[in-house]
Amino acid sequence: MSALQLGLLIAGLLVLAGVLAHGWWVARRGRPRLAEPEPRVWPYVEPSPGHPTSAPSLTPHAPRVHVPHPGIDAEPSWPAPAQDAAAVTERRLQPNHLDPLVDVLATIELELPISGDAVLHNLPATRRVGSKPFAVEAQADDGTWEQPQPGQQYSLLQTGVQLANRAGALNELEYSEFVLKTQALADTLGGAVDLPDMLDAMARARELDGFAQAHDAQLNITLRASRTAWSAGYVQQLASRLGFVDGVLPGRMVLPRVAVHSPVLAGLPQQAVLTLHHDPQAATSADPAMTAIREVMLSLDVPQVPRTERPYERLRAVATQLAQQMDGRLGDDAGRLLVVEDLDRIGVELESLYDALEAHGLPAGSSAARRLFS
Repeated sequence: MSALQLGLLIAGLLVLAGVLAHGWWVARRGRPRLAEPEPRVWPYVEPSPGHPTSAPSLTPHAPRVHVPHPGIDAEPSWPAPAQDAAAVTERRLQPNHLDPLVDVLATIELELPISGDAVLHNLPATRRVGSKPFAVEAQADDGTWEQPQPGQQYSLLQTGVQLANRAGALNELEYSEFVLKTQALADTLGGAVDLPDMLDAMARARELDGFAQAHDAQLNITLRASRTAWSAGYVQQLASRLGFVDGVLPGRMVLPRVAVHSPVLAGLPQQAVLTLHHDPQAATSADPAMTAIREVMLSLDVPQVPRTERPYERLRAVATQLAQQMDGRLGDDAGRLLVVEDLDRIGVELESLYDALEAHGLPAGSSAARRLFS
């Protein structure tokens, strides 16, 4: 073999090696990032008296590092109420109470006191009027309104239908259905109905709907991969380290509110502060490690979360931390990049929105606000 042939052979082998190396690098770069294996934490078993403790493992367990999050780790101290007072308060603290600010109300005065069991037995089959919630409450002995309770006696009821929600304002057809349901319940229980004026109710519904449309805000921040895609397991692992838990639907994780340890408030629903969305098909894939996710979205439903939870600060902190760890870029729904100045401006606008909601008697996170913006 001549020197020329040998040189050409070596050059060909080098070119082939370069092509193979480039292909391997491209394949590795295109492979989604995988979740890291979590260290196995062995349960601690207290040794029995009189028996020596077993020798420690040669492999030390990695200490569990807890990173505090503002507003998440603080646990407020609640006084322990008396058992009888807790039982009474627990009856009163029920979600979605009727509120004159967001509901149109009608009263039913009963001829004779009637049991809560009879009221519950004769409630309408559906608790909606068109696209609006319909509810019935009863006046307790102390004058407070509550959902009818078995074993209690009531002489006065009130029905209500929501004036507006994200589906729009209460219309004439829905109001007529509300009147029919209220009248039917009064006839069944033997009571006299006092109905509000229809024109006044429609005017209030339009006014409240206009305010809601002008002050509704659902903030979304999208995190897009700069280079390497992510697997579903990788996204879930990093999000869980920041406090997110799996939601009801595939591809959704939620950051819960501060857990309130109180026997009185234990039965009330806990609202999520933030929601993380990613590809639901990747979340339900038979092999999550082979899925490729190039963007996730963090959402904040502003009127649904109390201002005291500092939801935007937490959204910004979570988004920034995920962007650093996942090598991603923050952007809005239109694909525009979000820089520090944009995030600051959004924070100022949200403060003004919170002020406007509070001035109208609908502070973010309150029961009335959650119902109106639903």
